[in-house]
Amino acid sequence: MTQHRIVSREDWIAERKALLAEEKAFSKQRDRLAAMRRDLPWVKLEKNYVFETVDGHKTLSDLFEGRSQLIVQHFMYAPDWEQGCVGCSFWADHADAAYTHLKHHDVTYVAVARAPIDKLEAYRKRMGWQFGFASSGASDFNYDFNVSYTAEEIASGKVRYNYEMIDAAITDQPGASVFYKDGDGTIYHTYSSYGRGGEEVLGAYMLLDMTPKGRNETGPNFNLTDWVRRHDDYPQDSRSNAA
Repeated sequence: MTQHRIVSREDWIAERKALLAEEKAFSKQRDRLAAMRRDLPWVKLEKNYVFETVDGHKTLSDLFEGRSQLIVQHFMYAPDWEQGCVGCSFWADHADAAYTHLKHHDVTYVAVARAPIDKLEAYRKRMGWQFGFASSGASDFNYDFNVSYTAEEIASGKVRYNYEMIDAAITDQPGASVFYKDGDGTIYHTYSSYGRGGEEVLGAYMLLDMTPKGRNETGPNFNLTDWVRRHDDYPQDSRSNAA
């Protein structure tokens, strides 16, 4: 850590109040962005996506579980992987904590990945998550929402992710998509977010942002992969990375 200034309580209060003004401005900007997000136009879904679940095959409509709003976590778990993505698991830990509240506010949450359902269900049980998984391995869902790529797309060197073309590096990417189902069963795609767009979901990050060391992601990747582990992979002594 860099050496910080040491000041009197009075000077600290003055600087804290100046920061508070910036924090209030940020809160108002966040409210404005949330309103803009809700005001986005919708796209009617024409394709009938079918998923594999522990209860058999289900359509996207079935995944709503009788509610009108659905959040899909695009979970990175390719068919040949032995376990799910660390970052996606970090996200899922936070979503699971909110799962009960979401269900009671007309929102269903589900994670969708290309791996077969037996792998997904075993991983869900290992992690202790309440929300369900659905396998999109036999559908175009992941490809249509630009979170999975064919061998040909990877070979081309470029893929579409987060609304732009990027270098092709991996077959699966993270994100979230939101859908609304109206009274006659018509489904609309209302929102999708990729990359760092979902960071506000990560409460651990918001807490770390309040601490002196912050996120403390110092390399080699300078992101959460520097330190985040699946919650059952951490050493028992939580002080092991205290330096």
